[in-house]
Amino acid sequence: MEQLTEAQKIAKHYSACMDSVNLINGGKPERYTDAEWADCLSRNKEHLRLMLAKDFWTTEDLEPLRSASQ
Repeated sequence: MEQLTEAQKIAKHYSACMDSVNLINGGKPERYTDAEWADCLSRNKEHLRLMLAKDFWTTEDLEPLRSASQ
């Protein structure tokens, strides 16, 4: 099993957060119903809010996370 450095762990978290940001900012995919999209938005925004509360961030730009989580 590969051991990740702290910097690598933070980078993976940031990448996952940016996936949520890009999904939110990309708008509703055609294949989603309005209810599915509302649920997807809710889950991804909650993910971002939880991650913004973490204390391990260093020099990452968190503004896209803040903007998309609102």
